[in-house]
Amino acid sequence: MQIEQIIELCSREADIPFSGAVLVGNDRGPLFEQGYGFANRSEKLRNRTDTRFGMASGCKIFTAVAVCQLVDQGLLSFDTLLRDCLSVSFPHFDPGITVHHLLTHSSGISDYFDEETMNDYADLWKNLPTYAMIEPASFLPMFQNNVMKFAPGDRFSYSNAGFIVLGLIVEQLTGTAFQAYVEERIFRACGMEDTGYFRMDQLPERTAAGYIDSGSTWKTNIYAVPVVGGPDGGAFTTVYDIDRFWQALMGNQLLSKRMTEKMLSPHTSYNEHIHYGYGVWISIIDDEIFKYYVTGSDPGVSMRSSVYVKSNLRAHLLANIDNGTGAIARKMDEVMYNAI
Repeated sequence: MQIEQIIELCSREADIPFSGAVLVGNDRGPLFEQGYGFANRSEKLRNRTDTRFGMASGCKIFTAVAVCQLVDQGLLSFDTLLRDCLSVSFPHFDPGITVHHLLTHSSGISDYFDEETMNDYADLWKNLPTYAMIEPASFLPMFQNNVMKFAPGDRFSYSNAGFIVLGLIVEQLTGTAFQAYVEERIFRACGMEDTGYFRMDQLPERTAAGYIDSGSTWKTNIYAVPVVGGPDGGAFTTVYDIDRFWQALMGNQLLSKRMTEKMLSPHTSYNEHIHYGYGVWISIIDDEIFKYYVTGSDPGVSMRSSVYVKSNLRAHLLANIDNGTGAIARKMDEVMYNAI
């Protein structure tokens, strides 16, 4: 089955046409690239392959790389206790929380948006203005005084708050705003010139508006996500730039070879086949790594970016609607697995 057919099939099954951009390729270059739908519905501006899209939680991998860079530099270790590397008071947090726990969603701290009990991210901003969320510290009142969910290391529990804390650690150890550090040490280092933590009210050219659909009507997501992204999500990128990132990461251009291998090793388990490294999901089938991937979903945003290990193919799906990429990625997984 061709990629075009997969996208058409999944769009029909979901009753919502895919809106975004797709790139599939390898080290020799693109094998398939295409834009779908509209970046701006009011002006009928179409999505292109160089359109910038929100990444939601897909950019947690950048936070993980930033932390691993600090470990590479000897400023931190994965066993460093949170209380020893961040001068922020968390009165109810377990003193045994380490950087490793935070990177692997196993710290046990309560999340400000707990995906085990909550399902609408936009609900957070009904009483709290999105324009007030401009830096990692802006999120502290939402979880700083919460009690623990479980003891550190007991289990996996996806935590946006844990990555906010990691961003605060980066800021404290580098003396640089989190977004500025990542843009300089990761985006520019990879040649990701179209990627950044853009403000929702100051989006640059070729940036798709995120659309929330409700039947026959739609609205943009400007009031449904923080005004600027941070350590837990919210950067904007293109399919070409996210491909550049993977090439740089896998080529040990961002981290030492030893650190890259550490980051891409499974450390915690979500289920039998899905595991988590540092900021990256890992699919394991028949005791072998099938693919590395990042995924994200916010109101008006959906993305999936995958690296298939044996075939060395990379597939990137960025969308300005909040569904569609998951179904397409799963169908691509089937095709890739059957081709092995």
